[in-house]
Amino acid sequence: MSVVSVDVAGSVARITLDSAATRNALSTPFLADFHAALDLALVDGVRVIVVGHAPPVFCAGADLKERAAGDVDSTPMAQAMERLMSARQVTIAEVAGPVRAGGVGLMASCDLVVVAPDVTFAFTEVRIGVAPAIISVPVLRRCPASRLAAAFLTGESFAAAAALDMGLVTHIADEPRGCVDRLVTGVLAGAPAAVAATKKLLWSTATADAGADLARMQALSERLFRSAEGQEGMRAFLEKRPPAWQLS
Repeated sequence: MSVVSVDVAGSVARITLDSAATRNALSTPFLADFHAALDLALVDGVRVIVVGHAPPVFCAGADLKERAAGDVDSTPMAQAMERLMSARQVTIAEVAGPVRAGGVGLMASCDLVVVAPDVTFAFTEVRIGVAPAIISVPVLRRCPASRLAAAFLTGESFAAAAALDMGLVTHIADEPRGCVDRLVTGVLAGAPAAVAATKKLLWSTATADAGADLARMQALSERLFRSAEGQEGMRAFLEKRPPAWQLS
């Protein structure tokens, strides 16, 4: 059974992440289902794509059991973020549960991000011996590096208000679905070509294109996951113990 569902109604497609057992961890099968959902959503006639989730977690990040078992190709993750960023459709993340690591990258790849007030976030990569490499591409397009430094370097969790302040999310709402519905109505009130052109303008930067950045960061991410620190960090996480870092 698919752990990612999609419902298309008129001009709006709603994608739902629905693997409570794995906390929507970004495993290879999960990402395959996500791409299949995008295939159905990225079609003519659809103008808005909402990415939501079943309770209780939006996304816990990489599937560390899968990662610890051997090399994992990060291409599907990089492609998922690029598809959200480059889509002609406006993409909106609807978040009511915790978001960690790679999940933050998936969320940040959406144009608009609506979260409940009690949602927490964390870039936990350094605590398992890797870096927030691939996800830095959409995240650094949203937030100044100086505002991300503490979260990136410590792995500590932070609240929705802090995420809004740094630019990681765009809206905090007691009822995220109601806020998303209002945003959808606003987007659909605009001219389709004008809205698409405006989205492209918002994601444009003076640096290399997102595809080039993602390829560079994917290579870094895969190297770090294969490193001694990455292997020790994942073992420690799975064994529920503090990692034994070795000073180089």
